[in-house]
Amino acid sequence: MEPTTVIKMPIITEKVTAASEFNQYAFHVDHRATRTDVKKAIEAIYGVTVVAVRTQVRQERDRTYKYGKTLGKTWKRAMVRVAEGQKIELF
Repeated sequence: MEPTTVIKMPIITEKVTAASEFNQYAFHVDHRATRTDVKKAIEAIYGVTVVAVRTQVRQERDRTYKYGKTLGKTWKRAMVRVAEGQKIELF
């Protein structure tokens, strides 16, 4: 897969910002991407050395409307840890 199609966007929340102090960053990735695809894409786009990749398939919460219930969409998140002394500038 192309690196630009693997990584959809970085996830910027309070929890992820706190984890960036420990060289960990979160990205919204394509659901077909594997850990090795994510590792190669991050190294190609940001020019850093990736030490570890953890992936999760997440689901948005279900919503109840006037005429029934709608299921939330599923998406994939990757937590990436880069080598000591390296950073990814997201801002």
